[in-house]
Amino acid sequence: MTENELSNIVIKCAMRVHSALGPGLLESAYAASLCYELLQSGLRVEAQKPLPLVYHSVKLECGYRVDLLVEGKINHRGQISRRSRRHSPCAGIDLS
Repeated sequence: MTENELSNIVIKCAMRVHSALGPGLLESAYAASLCYELLQSGLRVEAQKPLPLVYHSVKLECGYRVDLLVEGKINHRGQISRRSRRHSPCAGIDLS
């Protein structure tokens, strides 16, 4: 799957979440819903994945986390979150 195809799927999932939930909820509600939609689409999703800072060839654990990593390529915001949350929005989602 190309990155463009993957991006299109992620955008469609995000639009479904936005259409269903509307504005005004906590970020955690949107993240969990997006995670569910991405998993339903058959994509591999990792939430709150630690991301070390590499400085002079040394990995420093500074508390950076990727919000949602999709297929090992796409962070749902296109940025890195410095929040150190332990709760994963994908935790507890059962697709069976």
